[in-house]
Amino acid sequence: MTSRLSTLDLVAKVDAFPYADRDPEAYAQIMKSFYTFVWEDQQGQVPIGYVKLDIVDALNKAPATLKGQLGLHIDVSNRTVVLFRDAPDKTYEERTRLVGELTALWREQEAFAILKSWRNELWPVYGRSKELVFSIERAAMGLFGTTRYGVHMNAFIRHQDASSKYDLRIWVPRRSATKSTYPSMLDNAVAGGLMTNEDPFECVIREADEEASLSEHIVRNNAKEVCTITYIYITDERAGGEAGLIYPECQWIYDLELPADGSVVPEPKDGEVESFSLCTVEEIQEQLAQGMWKPNCAVVMLDFFVRHGIYTPDNEPHYDAFRDRAHRHIAFPGPHQARIHRAPSAEH
Repeated sequence: MTSRLSTLDLVAKVDAFPYADRDPEAYAQIMKSFYTFVWEDQQGQVPIGYVKLDIVDALNKAPATLKGQLGLHIDVSNRTVVLFRDAPDKTYEERTRLVGELTALWREQEAFAILKSWRNELWPVYGRSKELVFSIERAAMGLFGTTRYGVHMNAFIRHQDASSKYDLRIWVPRRSATKSTYPSMLDNAVAGGLMTNEDPFECVIREADEEASLSEHIVRNNAKEVCTITYIYITDERAGGEAGLIYPECQWIYDLELPADGSVVPEPKDGEVESFSLCTVEEIQEQLAQGMWKPNCAVVMLDFFVRHGIYTPDNEPHYDAFRDRAHRHIAFPGPHQARIHRAPSAEH
């Protein structure tokens, strides 16, 4: 029989990268498999990602002309990878184009399984002062271990009856069985990745229409930004590519209360969601304990329970650990560093 997952188990699956200060041995051990991806500017070097050894090897094997244009420098003694070290005058557009040539070459060579999920979406990579240094194909971003950004939205109604001791019912989608990542797992009502220069709220509006058939009017007038969730994930085979890639992530979290009369109901639209179910808190707690939720979406749901007073320091033994690890400090530069991560513990 599979053991049931606690709140700590669920957040530990998502915030899986060892903390250097809390567990230096585990951190040192995992870093044997990685080089640090750094960006160089006039102030020196700043870490921006983690690159696995097989990816470092692929960088070394890239055509000499392309490596020269990329300004690639691999420092074996310091275990660092630098791009554009010898090309400081290249523009953002030139850097983006050259990184695109590299990742397109890897895709053509079928060098990495993760590139089978090519999306033709550019995601941002930031330098020391949160400036865009280049953008990279979404599917290839995990190869460089840079910080990823996204949005998640919980959709719920207020309803009280004998089936639950809580007056909340939450809309829970089941991911399509044909999705390349986490097929058939449970999810938040709306979620998606932030493309370069995309505003988080505009991303929520776009994804709400595409995934849940929720109108712009409903979302724009009723969705509320409540907090951010930050963690450093280590991929497994369910992520649709190589296991063991490092994903530092920041998710903007929104809540959307829908009318209790059922006049607005999320419905699948773009094929990424199989169905929506209106669930009680107790039903979701059981789903979470059984590991039925996509890992990071489980943490978003648990944070919803914290903010709505369902989990408190009095009834959840891992309350403080969850609050800490679901709002991890990510040292890499980017807009997440300007955020106030935590929302209040409860709204009522």
